[in-house]
Amino acid sequence: MFKAFILDSHNLMPKLMPQSIKSIEFIEGDGGVGSIKTTTFHEGSDFKYLKHKIDALEAENCSCKYSLIEGDVLGDKLESISYEVKFESTDGGSVCKMTSHYHTKGDFELKEEDIKDGKDKAMGMYKIVEEYLLANPNVYCEAKCAC
Repeated sequence: MFKAFILDSHNLMPKLMPQSIKSIEFIEGDGGVGSIKTTTFHEGSDFKYLKHKIDALEAENCSCKYSLIEGDVLGDKLESISYEVKFESTDGGSVCKMTSHYHTKGDFELKEEDIKDGKDKAMGMYKIVEEYLLANPNVYCEAKCAC
């Protein structure tokens, strides 16, 4: 899951979600710390694009910190969203622990339903990747971590 969702998402996500994601491209860096990637959505989607910056990456620990730094998904109320993601091995699989930090503009307070909506969309993407990996168990067998 770590390799598919974090290290190779720029290749995998447009293939798994072609109806919504047009492309994911690095505009700075090669995927390491400091890299910035742009996700472009298809016409007719709710959003046009977003940019993520990789803040920390520890493949050996299956963890990553990244920030949503730009895009219409932020609207006019959010400055950025920071994420901390860690995959941990379990008996027969893995568990993903994710923490999100919302950085608002001014004194805007984010509503619980907005947070839930974002979480539900992220869970949907994780489910799509999980289903793909279950159907293709050897696709990332050379991964460096056990998750």
